[in-house]
Amino acid sequence: MARGYARFDDPLRAILLFCQVLFSGLFPDDYTFSSLFKACARLKALQEGKQLHCLAVKLGVSGNMYVCPTLINMYTACNDMDAARRVFDKIDEPCVVAYNAIITSCARSSQPNEALALFRELQESGLKPTDVTMLVALSSCALLGALDLGKWIHEYVKKNGFDQYVKVNTALIDMYSKCGSLEDAVSVFREMPRRDTQAWSAMIVGYATHGHGSQALSMLEEMKKAKLQPDEISFLGILYACSHNGLVEEGYDHFYSMIHEYGIVPSIKHYGCMVDLLGRAGRLEEAYKFIDELPIKPTPILWRTLLSSCSSHGNVEMAKQVIQRIFELDDSHGGDYVILSNLYARNGRWDDVNYLRKTMADKGAMKVPGCSSIEVNNVVHEFFAGDGVRSTSTVLHRALDELVKELKLAGYVPDTSLVFYADIEDEEKEIVLRYHSEKLAITYGLLNTPPGTTIRVVKNLRVCVDCHNAAKFISLIFGRQIILRDVQRFHHFKDGKCSCGDYW
Repeated sequence: MARGYARFDDPLRAILLFCQVLFSGLFPDDYTFSSLFKACARLKALQEGKQLHCLAVKLGVSGNMYVCPTLINMYTACNDMDAARRVFDKIDEPCVVAYNAIITSCARSSQPNEALALFRELQESGLKPTDVTMLVALSSCALLGALDLGKWIHEYVKKNGFDQYVKVNTALIDMYSKCGSLEDAVSVFREMPRRDTQAWSAMIVGYATHGHGSQALSMLEEMKKAKLQPDEISFLGILYACSHNGLVEEGYDHFYSMIHEYGIVPSIKHYGCMVDLLGRAGRLEEAYKFIDELPIKPTPILWRTLLSSCSSHGNVEMAKQVIQRIFELDDSHGGDYVILSNLYARNGRWDDVNYLRKTMADKGAMKVPGCSSIEVNNVVHEFFAGDGVRSTSTVLHRALDELVKELKLAGYVPDTSLVFYADIEDEEKEIVLRYHSEKLAITYGLLNTPPGTTIRVVKNLRVCVDCHNAAKFISLIFGRQIILRDVQRFHHFKDGKCSCGDYW
């Protein structure tokens, strides 16, 4: 009964049932705790989970092979990764299920490097990975943009027969798409003997994030011809494709088709895509009205999407209205202050800039630093914005300084309007721009990969206009293809042009 409650819609009843068991004088066994920890995980009930953990220790079953994996999952679901790791580290001889639990925990907690390190540890231990292990390893490669390692895992998948699993093939499509190799994703998809809705959806999303809107829309039609019904992920990819290709009316058609023809209730992500679609196209009033009339309470993310569009189109008054709506919900996000501050600065409103920055400091709101990563020789290297602003000693920084000189000879002009400080000279503004994380990562790629090799970079924020411009010049001068994945989409730079057509 406890297992049934834990799996379905009322996990709290599993815990209440357990209290009845204790009152009746019965003793739990190791099977009892695995169901209870699942219930706590679903409820995010950390304190109750800790109490049950203590009881399991008392009864001598906390190290049981059935209990440990669910205990790890419970702590992960409750955002206590330290406790999850301590549980795993206390296991004398972890089985593959325990390894799968901790590897999954690391991946879900945005610790892909740790997940892959544990994957290697599992292999060295002599245990055989399962299809679950492969799914998590591939998702970790996707998070990191680690294409070479992902390709190695793909070979391992084929060698050990894991390619018979539809979910593993779908994870391969997702990994290749997110690592910037759309051709490999298409190849895996086309070679699949059987495809389910998730596989089609992964391919639609892959085309969409790489800016191939027409292929994403064609894929939806192919999917329907194959007698498979699109799901919420399929339509998320379609709306994303419409947004990044300026297809406003098509976006509306698919949004309402999703609701009325397929009975799919839109999630906050679908609404976000519609706001982005309208905002990119400059239909800001329409986007504001769309959010205001939603059948659900808008989240700060929806308003932030519109705030970014206000910034892109230079609409200060609309931005002020939008940020008030954001602050009603959450005034602690540093990025909101920065966007409006930058918009004020572009319009020379320095008093407003200073006031906003003071408010930001008073609230303790922090801006997330830009971070870019690049994989070279199976090692992922990370670079942060500002690294080297005060340094002239390293090979990388000297190389970037020389690179900028070369780019200027080819016609590149640093866009210092993007550095919003009234009291510093243009030369200092150039230096701030120069050491953005994506420029550091691209320069590292130029130094450490053979000529002609594609450079693949992953960034945690949206690429800035100046870095986007610089990447186009680098691709032209050095004859390199540069694939840059930012938080929004992929940019493929080749021969001085970008696949986004500068619409991002």
